[in-house]
Amino acid sequence: MSEVYAARRERLRERCAAGGSATALVSRPANVRYLAGAAPRGAVLLLGKGTDLMLCAGPLDAGPLGAPPDDERPDEALRIQTLPGAGDGRGDPAVAAADLAVAHGAESLAVEEHHLTVARHRAIRSVTPRLRLTDLGGAVEQLRVVKDEEEISCLRIGAEIADQALSELLESILVGRTERHLALELERRLVDHGADGPAFATSVGTGPNSGRRGHRATDRRVEEGDFLSVCLGANYRGYRCEIGRTFVIGTSPADWQIELYDVVFAAQRAGREALTPGAEYRDVDRAARHVLDSAGYGHGLSPLTGHGVGLEIDEDPQLAPAAMGKLDACVPVTVEPGVHLPGRGGVRIDDTLVVRPEADGGPELLTITTKELLAL
Repeated sequence: MSEVYAARRERLRERCAAGGSATALVSRPANVRYLAGAAPRGAVLLLGKGTDLMLCAGPLDAGPLGAPPDDERPDEALRIQTLPGAGDGRGDPAVAAADLAVAHGAESLAVEEHHLTVARHRAIRSVTPRLRLTDLGGAVEQLRVVKDEEEISCLRIGAEIADQALSELLESILVGRTERHLALELERRLVDHGADGPAFATSVGTGPNSGRRGHRATDRRVEEGDFLSVCLGANYRGYRCEIGRTFVIGTSPADWQIELYDVVFAAQRAGREALTPGAEYRDVDRAARHVLDSAGYGHGLSPLTGHGVGLEIDEDPQLAPAAMGKLDACVPVTVEPGVHLPGRGGVRIDDTLVVRPEADGGPELLTITTKELLAL
């Protein structure tokens, strides 16, 4: 993998050079991990002409469990410098990196202004007053949008883990258990099946809580006739995916539940079918949203239909009404329309897919748990 990380850093250097800066400081943890293979706590990357340096706020084996596993160690091609005393607050890797950039003759430094705090930015200026700071912007995030097959493989395994955890839960007794209990059990099952942990806080909504995007599990107990909506994801080697499903508890679904589910299912299918290389982000959103609007559920819909996933659970692209840009092949995204009816509940259906050209079979579905409306 060393050559992969080196190639990523070289692409970033080329972007920086095109923007007028030969040196870059990367501080956002997900971006550090993307370029270095790991992101020890507080670490930053300094990239310049012939310079690939990671500055750390403490030794790599400073954690309570000793040395990190091999897949969490930085690329061996990087030089690593540990700041003495940084672990107890007497140093800042970002400030030290800027000082080193000046020592190596840099006149400008591209920094991630969207990540640096104001205090950190001021500290860099104080230590290196003659260094011209420019904004790196979302350059690394843009590189991260299209995934290589190794990254997609990690997402695929994470999806398999999430599918397995969800399928096991559905085989257990659910009536009388709380949302919080079910969420904790799902997260335990994710780890049992090989995940590093949940990709985000697992959402379990029952009855009037079902169908809410990002609902935090409560102590409400599952009751007969409830809608049960579940959204979970696995973090596998740093890569995060998600899956969301809705079920009915203990009895045949009511007519209104069948009608609502069928509409959301049709919207989700329309969004999935719109995932083709070259499709506008907003057109994917429009495809799903149009189905819900036409059925009279346009009020109060989520501001987006889906989003990219990877080292973070919410990445570019955003599949939203005003989003600008076009999909590329090998971009993993979610398609997650939903409807929530206040006081009654609702439906969410969420899949993680990879955009593929039609010649390769179209979008690759990573999360395969059935989308049939099951009565559990």
